Amino acid sequence: MLNIIRRYFFGFSSKDKISTYSKKVQEINSLEPKYAAMADNELTSQTDVLKKRIEKGETLEDVLADAFAVVRETSKRVLNMRHFDVQIIGGIVLHEGKISEMKTGEGKTLVATLPVYLNALTGKGVFLVTVNDYLARRDSEWMGAIYKFLGLTVGLIQSQMEIPLKKEAYSCDVIYGTNNEYGFDYLRDNMATDLDQCVQRNLHYAIIDEVDSILIDEARTPLIISGVVEESTEKYREQANLAKKMKIETHFTVDEKNKNVVLTEEGITYAEKLLKCEYLFDIENMEKAHMLVQSLKALHLFKNEVDYIVKDNEVLIVDEFTGRLMQGRRYSDGLHQAIEAVEGLDIQAESQTLASITFQNYFRMFDKLAGMTGTAMTEAAEFEKIYGLDCIEIPTNRPIVRNDAADAVYKSRKGKFMAVVKEINECYKKNRPVLVGTISIETSELISKMLKTRGIPHNVLNAKYHEKEAEIISRAGHKGAITIATNMAGRGTDIVLEEGVPELGGLAVLGTERHESRRIDNQLRGRCGRQGDSGFSKFFVSLEDELMRLFGSDKIINIMESLGFDDETPIEHKMISNSIERAQKKVELYHFNIRKQILEYDNVMNKQRDTIYKQRRLILEQFKLQEKYEDIIRYQVNLIFEHYYLENIKAKDVNWGEMITELKLLIPADYHYTESKLRAEILEELSSCAVSFFREYIKKFHVEDIFAIMRLLYIQTLDMKWIEHLKNMDLLREGIGLRAYAQKDPLLEYKREGYMMFQDMMNAVEIEIISGIFKIHIINDEEANKLLQQEKFKVTSYQGGELGPKVNRPKESNPNSKVGRNDPCTCGSGKKYKKCCGLKNK
Repeated sequence: MLNIIRRYFFGFSSKDKISTYSKKVQEINSLEPKYAAMADNELTSQTDVLKKRIEKGETLEDVLADAFAVVRETSKRVLNMRHFDVQIIGGIVLHEGKISEMKTGEGKTLVATLPVYLNALTGKGVFLVTVNDYLARRDSEWMGAIYKFLGLTVGLIQSQMEIPLKKEAYSCDVIYGTNNEYGFDYLRDNMATDLDQCVQRNLHYAIIDEVDSILIDEARTPLIISGVVEESTEKYREQANLAKKMKIETHFTVDEKNKNVVLTEEGITYAEKLLKCEYLFDIENMEKAHMLVQSLKALHLFKNEVDYIVKDNEVLIVDEFTGRLMQGRRYSDGLHQAIEAVEGLDIQAESQTLASITFQNYFRMFDKLAGMTGTAMTEAAEFEKIYGLDCIEIPTNRPIVRNDAADAVYKSRKGKFMAVVKEINECYKKNRPVLVGTISIETSELISKMLKTRGIPHNVLNAKYHEKEAEIISRAGHKGAITIATNMAGRGTDIVLEEGVPELGGLAVLGTERHESRRIDNQLRGRCGRQGDSGFSKFFVSLEDELMRLFGSDKIINIMESLGFDDETPIEHKMISNSIERAQKKVELYHFNIRKQILEYDNVMNKQRDTIYKQRRLILEQFKLQEKYEDIIRYQVNLIFEHYYLENIKAKDVNWGEMITELKLLIPADYHYTESKLRAEILEELSSCAVSFFREYIKKFHVEDIFAIMRLLYIQTLDMKWIEHLKNMDLLREGIGLRAYAQKDPLLEYKREGYMMFQDMMNAVEIEIISGIFKIHIINDEEANKLLQQEKFKVTSYQGGELGPKVNRPKESNPNSKVGRNDPCTCGSGKKYKKCCGLKNK
């Protein structure tokens, strides 16, 4: 009875659900002899058998047991690997669109083959998401052998791939790639000016490997495609020089918890004097004030070899969670330029956002989403709240025998590092392998220096030496091996123990500092004790560590001071461990609130983005393009009509002259109307005049040419206005927090004003495309020859002074040359030959 009440109020626990899944596992196990008796060709044919069952109306749940049994048997034959029962359970969890938490070494990569195969039977495609290109390539080749044996196609998405190769890969049954590349392809598809440039298929089902890394750690960093803004970069160097002259506490204060800098009154006065401006925060000086603050942040909050490294005259960001270099990533809002100025490097030009999306909103577009990781339960609430994903803890195949020692807390960093080196030396004497985990490059190199002075051989693995990663990891489990690594070795790496090492106690994992996130610490612990191996883990903490200094309790410091602890004496007590965990929970809650706020604001943009991208796709497909233009014409006529002919006035009081003049400026038709008619009837008369004029006007041009121009004009205008809107929304977002001082909710204000700005933007798009379409003129051959770029049609300048789309003039054909199927068509349509005149010539 108590269990029933508990389940009613609190839901089913992982144990309850595992019990339910175990019954399905028994069914799958009972099918093993049936498929084991089949010849290879008969086993391969089961894919067609299962597809036909689905076509006849059976659900994926109906064929799950057979599909899983087929994959298990195939894996035994192709990879010599048999899925354990707990791996089968993990596969069921993934198929149900949940997160499967499986400890390190439990074979998550193999687990994914079960739901991937099952869901690929629908023909809608399955995306498998990894954190880097290497893992995507490795898994597509390794696990791909199973799918290929069973007659499925496997695609691999890598950065820098050509469009035809990407399209082919996305058309496969199973697609491997990285979260970044999937997201960028989505954005690039929605910037394409031709359907042939679009590569990504519908977002049906995705399984995310290391799901907490991608959906939690990466959630604060949106994907951005940007263009360069040609502005002087020397202004950053001027502000950096000013920042270096300013004194902490006197001119500004530093908030390390929130990574922010605030100028004092004295600091503002000092900056105004040196910058020779009357008031630093006047509108005309806001850019200078912003750059000054960013320069101060670059000097005092972002550290070389902690947050970034300088390599080949370039600032490269170090991922705080993985320890890897984030190639191609730049800090936004001028911060990256400020760091370049502070470091005395060449300053790269600022960029303007052309398209952006957060991982949160990208992955929520999938019809079904699932994930797997070794550390999800600490973030279970966020997964459920943001993504609607339940977390299920999967039992290990063998019991964990790893010894997790209590944290050793020291008064100072110096004492802590001395203790770490002493522990390493003890293990080295026993020939026991050691993995030393650090949270920064700076710390890893400090410990390396200390070991060198003691003559202890070791390897260092961090973002500066990532090329040697595979080699270093392959030897990390050997006798006597000492590996110092940042978080690079904390996730997605399997350290295989050399023969005889388990008898020495297994791999010893020593953490030199607690990370802000408990998940990252758990990932590091998980490097040892995999699949029932012996192992040992211990963390060394000091009261001077950033986590303890910013979020720890003053009580611990007072206790250590009052008891007279010296630098080399550790304190190990449950109260200390609890205090560290509370500190981590504080930071996790802080970061969760940031991610939640980012999502709430991005949800506003997401609705607008979705509207723009859907409209864009319809235009690219030329879906009812003429009808779309006619609808816009009717809507614009209606707006002008409603402005002059208010509902509460009579026809004789309307200024018909001004109304017709304004209508003609937009659509130069001959307007006929009868004042004595009803208001709605007059509007219909005017709208009909405008639409009729448009229909007659486009008949002057060749059908394919005018539709190509209409499509390009719409797309280019929409893109131009959307980019401008993104910039305006960024500016709105920057200042919206000040509304709180007026007792207004900043988020509600952002939603309200953002909606109004979006409506204005969409109206501006319609005005520009309608005014632009009526400014097309035909040019003859003599005029065309004078143009540098030969054109058959050209849209001249229209509202805003921007040039519209251009359609290339047909090239003179060489009678001896043959047009390739994939070459641009010679008619100038912009399409490939095979999809244009090539169709007519068949």
